[in-house]
Amino acid sequence: MAQEIKRTELSRAPVSGDDTKEIIMQLVEFPPGATSPRHFHNGEEAFYVLEGGTVQVPGKEPRVRAAGEQGINRRGVPHAGYTVVGEKPIKILSVYVVDKGKPLQEPAP
Repeated sequence: MAQEIKRTELSRAPVSGDDTKEIIMQLVEFPPGATSPRHFHNGEEAFYVLEGGTVQVPGKEPRVRAAGEQGINRRGVPHAGYTVVGEKPIKILSVYVVDKGKPLQEPAP
């Protein structure tokens, strides 16, 4: 049975001076066997890997998402599409600056 990704919202606030955007901070936990489908955001996502593990994209070799890995996923750019393999869960702190009232993430075409 596939494991579920757990998202814990830590904070949410409007962007100062822009009522159309908000900042959302989440702890995202990927247990072994969980799949993060390819998706995009209606805004920017800055992430930091708190606890690393191994992921695999279909048709590619497994790769490590190491603790300390960080980056920014740009607005509308599809990413993820991997399954956590091995025994270690992955924990990521994500901060989003996104369009207020739109879904935080949407499936990639």
